[in-house]
Amino acid sequence: MAGSQRLPLHTQMLMPRAGINRAFALLYSCAILALLYHHFIDLLQSTSMVPIFLLLADSILAFMWVTTQAFRMYPTHRQVFVEHLEHYVKESDYPGLDVFICTADPYKEPPMGVVNTALSVMAYDYPIEKLSVYLSDDGGSKLTLFAFMEAARFAAHWLPYCRKNKVVERCPKAHFGSSNPSRFPETDQIKTMYESMRVRVENVIKRGSISHDYITKQGESEALSRWTDGFTPQNHPPVVQVLLENGKDKDVTGHGVPNLVYISREKSTDSPHHFKAGALNVLLRVSATMTNAPVILTLDSDMYSNDPQTPLRALCYLLDPSMDPKLGYVQFPQVFHGINKNDIYGGELRHVFEVHLPGMDGLAGPTHAGSGGFFWRRVFYGCPSETPEMNLDQRVSHSIKSREVLAMAHHVAGCKYENQTKWSRKMGFRYGTLVEDVYTSCLLQGEGWKSIYCNPKRPAFLGKSPINLHDFLNQTMRWSVGLLEVAFSRYSPITFGVRSISLLSGLCFAHYTFWAIWAIPVTIYAFLPQLALLNSASIFPKISDPWFLLYVVLFLGAYGQDYLEFVLSGGPTQRWWNHQRAWMMRGLSSFTFGLVEYLLKYVGISTFGFNVTSKVVEEEQSKRYQQGIFEFGVPSPVFLPLTTAAIINLVAFLYGIAQAGRQRSIEDVFLQLFLAGFAVVNCWPVYEAMAWRRDEGKLPLEITVISVVLAWALYSTSSMAF
Repeated sequence: MAGSQRLPLHTQMLMPRAGINRAFALLYSCAILALLYHHFIDLLQSTSMVPIFLLLADSILAFMWVTTQAFRMYPTHRQVFVEHLEHYVKESDYPGLDVFICTADPYKEPPMGVVNTALSVMAYDYPIEKLSVYLSDDGGSKLTLFAFMEAARFAAHWLPYCRKNKVVERCPKAHFGSSNPSRFPETDQIKTMYESMRVRVENVIKRGSISHDYITKQGESEALSRWTDGFTPQNHPPVVQVLLENGKDKDVTGHGVPNLVYISREKSTDSPHHFKAGALNVLLRVSATMTNAPVILTLDSDMYSNDPQTPLRALCYLLDPSMDPKLGYVQFPQVFHGINKNDIYGGELRHVFEVHLPGMDGLAGPTHAGSGGFFWRRVFYGCPSETPEMNLDQRVSHSIKSREVLAMAHHVAGCKYENQTKWSRKMGFRYGTLVEDVYTSCLLQGEGWKSIYCNPKRPAFLGKSPINLHDFLNQTMRWSVGLLEVAFSRYSPITFGVRSISLLSGLCFAHYTFWAIWAIPVTIYAFLPQLALLNSASIFPKISDPWFLLYVVLFLGAYGQDYLEFVLSGGPTQRWWNHQRAWMMRGLSSFTFGLVEYLLKYVGISTFGFNVTSKVVEEEQSKRYQQGIFEFGVPSPVFLPLTTAAIINLVAFLYGIAQAGRQRSIEDVFLQLFLAGFAVVNCWPVYEAMAWRRDEGKLPLEITVISVVLAWALYSTSSMAF
């Protein structure tokens, strides 16, 4: 249209801090080089092993800092104008949208949570005839299928209710549970229906079986009859069940409804299933046989839609004729609801979504974050030059319930289908790692595809973050193993950047994939200076030494920049403190175990499996979390590095203070005392859980005892070394 040139769909701006970041990077690099030079001179002049450890720790920290700077060179801010979309394309010409939702365990990911996610996207402000929702149930559970049968019935009432009243929060649980809920004439009636559905689904989950009273249609009974005695989550035939079909099924007002399809791919104990990546590839193939929409949205089971106009925001990029034709996907951030006031576990990942991804947006584009990505379907079938653009008016001319379509859908959901094909190598999501999102997006960018980061003021999606320390550390450990698998794949991140896009893009990927080596410097600095202090050894410059100032500059520079970025992105100071403590905990525990796990797997001793992070929330645990109390509770080995470090740092700090006044000047060991004191302050929740808490979330006694033994063993060993 003539006016379209005057009405942009979006704007892009380099953030003002880019220039400051570049100047600071230059100055700070000089300080890092000076420190490494200082360590190298010490190494030449010393017979001790201490300079070697310090050089190793600071070299890794330098590497991590350098790779972080790649995010800070071109930080980009974008703004979208959804109201201008009508000047570019008619609503009837919107491309079809297939939504993929993945779940894997009805007991760790309660089906009602998945149902809420599905209902929230089924109610999008999008043409009903162009919208389809596909659920992948990797747990192969008839309980999940039953929950979605209930959801299909409730959708006939929920969708017109949202449409008529222009509801913004279209996740039923969020809408009815809001502290300031919207009130409409039908609200009480719809809420009663929702609560009735919730009770039935939760009763079924609790019992583990489905009462005959809950089955109201003949087709439902037939679908559930596929779960025979030999049907197990690890060994079963494919199940593809169309629960709603556009054009045939109607809501209570007579309008059409989106397609809703349940899929449980074939599983066999003698065939690898490749975790979430395998499930997504089955969704790609099954949806291609049914609706074959040009645009695909991937969602985690708990990441519900918080804005009904989110697809339109994505279209402002995907349909903009001025955009690079190599644009492959638009990534939205993951935002988490229910996080306590001070975010004690750093679960919101503010640096990732407010610093890193905007920084990558100024380069070749952000990585896929596992959820909230709107993809052109064709990106999964080859590089831009090999895949022709799809027809956006992809109308379904056949019934997705027809015998031929269902037969083909079951065929492509088979576990042997990918054998001797290009799937996972040149097509679809890539295998070989637990983090298929980072790996796939890395390879897509290597093929020439670009991406966009869209971060609107109203979060597009809201999900859950772990509310206990054990789940938090295990989730990060899983990520670290997967990222190491990417780092040492045949597509090395740094050479990938040099070869395919740019060095800066490669450094961004390198920063993520080598996260786990953060364990080495954190462990060294959590133990070595403190053990030296306990053995009356000084390993850092005195306050009067000119080199002392260099340590001060490096510490304040790194923490100061980190703090400013956090606060300028809208985060309060207390949350920043908790975030930096969470990274220390990750380094000591998650990354250490992840590094060891990867090395064991590399030599063939261990194989890391995909453990689903539990979305189940216990009431007492939730209360403690909202009060800002750390949740330990279980006797897990992931706590041992934290508790051992807490004990050694506390003893070293008290011993150092006592000795400083009698046998030596505090000037000699100031930096060691500072590190021990800094660790003690960070470990305060650990001391509380060890010593005086009596609730169920306290640290188990056996973990404390083992930690004391380990601390004594480390001290005894260090006594001989020093």
